[in-house]
Order: sequence, then structure tokens, then C-alpha cells
Amino acid sequence: MNIVEQERSVRQALFHGLRQRCPRCGIGDIYKSYIKVKHTCETCGLELHYQRADDAPPYFTMLIVLHFVLSGLLAVEQTYSPATWVQLTIWLPIALVSSLWLLPRVKGALIGIQWARRMHGFGGDFT
Repeated sequence: MNIVEQERSVRQALFHGLRQRCPRCGIGDIYKSYIKVKHTCETCGLELHYQRADDAPPYFTMLIVLHFVLSGLLAVEQTYSPATWVQLTIWLPIALVSSLWLLPRVKGALIGIQWARRMHGFGGDFT
């Protein structure tokens, strides 16, 4: 079996991406800054510039964060009925921090899935 035909584990690539590591080797970083993807992995040489995450990571991040924030906001409102400023003081920082923390992990996971599924340019020779 040659390199192109080798099976790629979607699960493993997803977990490597969540850890912000190269989907192939799991060692090299995929970002050179906050969410700016490196051109290639410094460990295994995988070309990462093929990724096309585009608007999906922010969308999934908002979907996840808003489910937790709105659930918490409604639970606190039903239980304690605090003033609006108290709710804003609690939930706006939680939403901001959790979004900033989650965004690079979601993007990494999507890059891992793209690599494992041979999407875009990741399906070519030697990837």
C-alpha cells in the first residue's frame, strides 16, 4: 500500500487538531500565531496551507458557547432572578473567554478532519 492509499484516522486527526497539533504526526504546531495556520509542519513536513476552514470555526464556536451561556443565563434567571447588570457581569466575560479559548481548538479539529478526509489539497501525493 503506498502513501496515498494509507488509511487516515478521522478520530486521531480530530484529537490532534483539538490539541492544536499537526493532524498527521501530532507533534508539530499548526499555528504560527493565534489562528494563523503555518505553511508546513516543522516536524513531518505536511503542507497545512491546503486547509479551507473559512467561516466554519467561528460558527461552531458560537454554536457551542451560546448553548452553554444561554442555558446558564436562563438557569440563573429562573433560580435567582438577578438584575440585568449582574447577568451581564457574569455571562459576557464567560462568553468572551470561552470563545477565545475554543476558537483555535475548533479550527484545529476542522483542519484535522479535512486532512483525514483528504479534502481540498490534502488528498494529493505524499500528504
